[in-house]
Amino acid sequence: MINTQQLRQEQTEKAQQIILTDQFTAPTYIAGADVGFEDGGAVTRAAIVIMHYPSFEILEYQIARIPTTLPYIPGLLSFRECPALLAAWQLIKQKPSLIFVDGQGIAHPRRLGVASHFGLLVDTPTIGVAKSRLCGIDKAVNEEVGSHEPLMDKNEQIGWIYRSKKKCKPLYVSPGHKVSMEGALQWVELCMKGYRLPEPTRWADGIASNRRLFEQLNKNKL
Repeated sequence: MINTQQLRQEQTEKAQQIILTDQFTAPTYIAGADVGFEDGGAVTRAAIVIMHYPSFEILEYQIARIPTTLPYIPGLLSFRECPALLAAWQLIKQKPSLIFVDGQGIAHPRRLGVASHFGLLVDTPTIGVAKSRLCGIDKAVNEEVGSHEPLMDKNEQIGWIYRSKKKCKPLYVSPGHKVSMEGALQWVELCMKGYRLPEPTRWADGIASNRRLFEQLNKNKL
C-alpha cells in the first residue's frame, strides 16, 4: 500500500534542500527532459535530449522505458516520473549544465515539482516549464510575446506566467534547483525560437510523446 503521507513528508524535506541561486555559468550543453506513458500507463517513457547552446543543434537523445512504479496521485507526480528520468539520465553520455524539464519546479504546493525533484537527484541546475498551472494565483498576461507576470502563492513568488507565443496559452515557468527566479525566466526566453515551448522541452516533448514528425526530424539531424 502506498503511504502518501510519507511521500508528502519526503517532498517537504527535499524542498528544504532546493537551492534558488544560479549555480552555473553560460552553458555549452543544455538538455530538455519530458515523460510520457505507454500501454495505458503501465510503462513510463522518459526522454532527454542534449543540445548545443546557442546553436540548439541536437547532439544526443536517449529514451528509457520502465514499468510504472506509482499510479497517478495529484501532487506526487515526481515520484511517478523521476525513476524513468533517472534511467534516461544514466544513458546520456554528454551531461548538460542546465536541464529544462516539462513540468513544475517549485511551483508546487510543497515546492517540489518534478523539475526540482529531478534536479536534486542528479545535482544539476533545472528549470520547470509547465503547460498548465498546478498552484498559485493565475493572472491575465498581455498578448505581446515575452509578457510575464509573477506567479504568487501565499505571498510568495513561486514562478512566472509567461507569454511565449501569441494566441497560445501562457507557460508556467519556475526554478527547479540551482537556478534563481530571474534566471529561470531569462533562460527560457533565451531558448525560444518562435514556438510555444522553448527548444529543449519542445524537442523532449516530441520525442517522449513518440511523435512521428519528431522521429523523422531527428533521423535527419543525427
